[in-house]
Formats: sequence, structure tokens, C-alpha cells
Amino acid sequence: MPKLKTLQLGTCSLLLALIACCLVTELWLAPLRPGGSWLVLKVLPLLAALPGILNARRYTFQWLSLAIWVYFAWGMVSACSGKGNSIPLGALEALLAALLFAVCAAYARASAPSRQRSNSPS
Repeated sequence: MPKLKTLQLGTCSLLLALIACCLVTELWLAPLRPGGSWLVLKVLPLLAALPGILNARRYTFQWLSLAIWVYFAWGMVSACSGKGNSIPLGALEALLAALLFAVCAAYARASAPSRQRSNSPS
């Protein structure tokens, strides 16, 4: 289905963008402590989702759409209470997380077994 491939590509792109945003934020642009922090490890669950997204595993899209709210919340907290670079970077993280949720949920819904067209005549 072309729609599923488009949603999978969008999810993969947004996931990679969120991983990059988190890495750049926590290592260079706005680390919690100067020189970087252990908070960079928050990208590990995102990296764990990458193989499942690349292989179009519906279950990965489902759990990622639930787990992504942690990144949205962290981004909103950074955007609302941060200083300097952490404000726009937190807003970007929250935006990417919200978009990623929308695309993941759309993929999970479109790939549901009840929504698949049957090729056999009834």
C-alpha cells in the first residue's frame, strides 16, 4: 500500500530528526551540565525503535506512539522553564514528538488487520 509506505517513511524521518535533536541538545547546544550530561541516554529507546520502524512492524509503531509522550513532556518542560538555547530546542523536541505521534498513530490505524482489504472474493 502506498499510504503505508508514505507513513513509514514519515515516521522514520521524524524519528531520526528527534534522535538528532536530542543528541545535539544534550551534547552540545544546551546540555543539562556544561560538557554534556547523562541525559543523552534518553535517545536509547528511540534507537531501539528504529529497526522495527524500518521493518514496518506494527507493534513498534504502537508502542512508540505511547512512549513518545515522554519526549513531548520533556520538550515542553524545557521550552517553558529553560534558559537560552534550551527554550527553542525544547519546543522543537515537543513539536517533533507530537508529529511523530500523529504519524505513528496513523500508521498503526491504517495497518490494522480489520482495515486491510481482502484479496479473496467473497
